[in-house]
Amino acid sequence: MNLQQKQDAVEQLAEKLGKASAFYLTDFEGLTVKRMTELRARLREEGGEYLVVKNTLAERALEGLDVSGIAEFFRGPTGLVIAPGDPVAPIKALADFARDHDNRPAIKAGVVERRTLAAADVERLARLPGREQLLAELVGAMQSPLSEFVYVLQAKLQEMAGLLDALREERGGDGDGSASPAAE
Repeated sequence: MNLQQKQDAVEQLAEKLGKASAFYLTDFEGLTVKRMTELRARLREEGGEYLVVKNTLAERALEGLDVSGIAEFFRGPTGLVIAPGDPVAPIKALADFARDHDNRPAIKAGVVERRTLAAADVERLARLPGREQLLAELVGAMQSPLSEFVYVLQAKLQEMAGLLDALREERGGDGDGSASPAAE
């Protein structure tokens, strides 16, 4: 790469990392080209992107971002998983892929919402339920008290109807709308 190409690469990477909700550093050593292509396809399905980066260029791209403690992980072969939207889905796909391929690529570290995470924290993040499942659980948790409230209201309405029927019978009404003998 000539100087201009390097500057362009740094600017493009800085823009992607700046817009990303999360990015994760991996060690891709031991992956074949075929497996790397498969990994990229899986990550694209989840809205992520996998880039192999030169460490010095990545460190320069990070200079403009407010991220501390991540530069030390740019040692050896480094690949970046960039998550522009949902920060969890791409790392879940990466973890599933690694589980199927002898723990390759290995997770080095991550940055979520501008906070640096150690590899163990990233792996815990990958084990979280997905966004859709969490939303479904939230809706279920909110729905339960509401359905109980509706049940209580229905019970009170039925109780009120029963009380009105009892009152009508007590006063001698036959329920056909005619006046009772006591009313005449």
